[in-house]
Amino acid sequence: MATALLPCSPTQPSRSSLPSYLPPPFPPFLPATPAPLSPLHDPDRGAAAAACSGNRSMALCGTNMSWGMESLEATRLRGNLSTFLVKPSSAHFGGPLLYVLPRRCRRTCFSLLRRSSTPVESKGVTESSPSVSVDEELDHVKKFKMSDFKVLDSVSIGLGGRADEVVFEAIVKDPKSPLYNTRVVLRQLISSQAKRRGKRAIQVLKKLVRRKIMYYSYSMQVHGYISSCSSHGLLTLVHGYHGSFSLRHWLQQADWLPTLEATLALDEESVKRVGDDTIGGPAVTRKLRLIRILMRDLLIGVNYLHSHGLAHTELRLENVHVCPVDRHIKVGILGNAADFYEESPIISTVDNSLDRRLMMIAFDMRCVGFMMAKMVLRELMDPLIFAKFKSFFAKGNDPSCLREFLLQVLDRNSSSGNCGLQILDRNWGAGWNLLSLLLATKPSRRISCLEALRHPFLCGPRWRVMPSMNIIRWGLGSTAVRITEEYIYGQRQRSRLAHFIELMEMLNPHTKPKNWLELLPGKWRLLYYTGRHIGLTLRQPPIRVLIGNVHLVVSRPSKSSTNVSMTSEISFSALIGRDWPHDKSGVAGQLQVNSVFKLKAGRQLYLKEENSKGYFSLGQSIDRDALFQRLASGRWGKAIPYKELPSSLPVATFISDDIELLLNLGRPLNQEVDSAKKVLQEVRTQIPPEMFDLSRLVCGTYVDSRLLVLRSVNGSALLFTRTCVDENPL
Repeated sequence: MATALLPCSPTQPSRSSLPSYLPPPFPPFLPATPAPLSPLHDPDRGAAAAACSGNRSMALCGTNMSWGMESLEATRLRGNLSTFLVKPSSAHFGGPLLYVLPRRCRRTCFSLLRRSSTPVESKGVTESSPSVSVDEELDHVKKFKMSDFKVLDSVSIGLGGRADEVVFEAIVKDPKSPLYNTRVVLRQLISSQAKRRGKRAIQVLKKLVRRKIMYYSYSMQVHGYISSCSSHGLLTLVHGYHGSFSLRHWLQQADWLPTLEATLALDEESVKRVGDDTIGGPAVTRKLRLIRILMRDLLIGVNYLHSHGLAHTELRLENVHVCPVDRHIKVGILGNAADFYEESPIISTVDNSLDRRLMMIAFDMRCVGFMMAKMVLRELMDPLIFAKFKSFFAKGNDPSCLREFLLQVLDRNSSSGNCGLQILDRNWGAGWNLLSLLLATKPSRRISCLEALRHPFLCGPRWRVMPSMNIIRWGLGSTAVRITEEYIYGQRQRSRLAHFIELMEMLNPHTKPKNWLELLPGKWRLLYYTGRHIGLTLRQPPIRVLIGNVHLVVSRPSKSSTNVSMTSEISFSALIGRDWPHDKSGVAGQLQVNSVFKLKAGRQLYLKEENSKGYFSLGQSIDRDALFQRLASGRWGKAIPYKELPSSLPVATFISDDIELLLNLGRPLNQEVDSAKKVLQEVRTQIPPEMFDLSRLVCGTYVDSRLLVLRSVNGSALLFTRTCVDENPL
């Protein structure tokens, strides 16, 4: 009989209490989820656990169950016509509630089972020799009997497995066992691929049990197995029970923050392990403290696997549990764990083994990055939004401009109140820096577990962390970006922004033209201009224009060329009429200015005051002593690597060619030449003159993967941030 096990609960929650993106709690038919196509294909693959607000569920996941050990008898329950109670023929075996599939759906479930095999799983564990029995192969762990357990009639929703697995909860009733009266999980493995995963989970114990304290604290313990003597040869894993919810189910609860804090029993003593000595506070502070605890435990557990030459390859929220006993994160069963140094004639050299090790560690760290993103930004729990999030990386975008992308995707009026964005913006944007390192496009640039544990984002205020120069540069840039978003450009804000831009120029990591040719191509959005600001004032313009985004698109014709093409793109809306209309949509327009530049190495001079008199300069003269005294006296003064300001700093100079201007206007303004002239004049008034006349850009003083600073002929600075090439987040 083909059956699928349906998550149920004695008290059905109202659909309004669940997030809108979750499926209804009790669907009329829930087919078994097929196994993923490859464990290395996507970090969020695998069986999707059913969403339910109760912490207990009369449920399992499975199909085409051949029990092998016990014969089952289905009896219809009174008062609930959609479920069957499965009773074994022997008295000591109690089964869960089952839902019998309609006959028209059975063929579908069988086809799903055929897809549960994965080629990578077959590579992870080699086929056992026919001459070697299961008992001989797994002789280093305990073999249980089914009579050693009392099977419970309910299963926690957080224990959902694959389509070829059947999960039970049981209590050990053997008085001679050290696990007597302990709740355990029985995971029955049906298909050959599932058995390979189970054997692999037992085989890796030989490496992990060398450090038992770490194994018991951060891994889901595999106590042993049950081997069936029938012709089906079923294998059942016996592993630890660590609460009814996986981490994904915790985060889906409406009151997850206070509930998880109570489960972890956070007090002043427990929070010291993340460098904090306070409890409570605003919601943002509490969530940041909790995320630090969860992330540090997760990284310690993953590092424990990496230090033993293993990669998990299946890290996701569904495979991680929070144990209420020792209050630690438990990494899931290592059924697809891969060895760093596989004994194979193809992979025999040391270089290949090191490459394999680095690639596997980088894959695990990418999965940890996705988990951290979901923990911080709860909007990513929505599959549609998370699909956009993954497509951002699939298109080859730089993770350093992830914030620029998410501000367009996430709803700022969501129920979470953008608490995640506030958490990542804290500590000078340290959270965004850690995310960009975990999700780096190139595997060689991803951060390791030990480096992540030392990152300022995961270290509380009580820990003195010496940030690297890259972290300092990131903090400077993040602070400047946050100031520009305030849109209150008083004298104090303008002085602070100029101060941060000058500090960034002092710490420019890329000074050679070849570095600029690699980093400069892309799409940059103008954030701030240190020169004059016109904008919308009390003046009466001849025609009202609202400026949208101002972009600078840089392209390079070939890798061997030292020339770059720059295009200034200004989008705006022209409003018809003498007064401001209620509808500000107006007539759309765009101004494009194209030019070709040649890059050369140059120097930016800092003149002393007594030597600046009579010195001819195209730009503003900079008093070197006054500038250095102002920079060194601030909070960031210790970051300056100079005891005294040098007379000059290396920059990349721009030599411009001819300029081409193109103006596009919608109807009816494109029919009138005078109106077009007025629109062009108003656009020129509101934007920096350097964006209209690109030949006024003379040098670049700072560039990295996220920010760009250019200087004009009059000494003014333009601050840009890298944005996505595709502006449409879909």
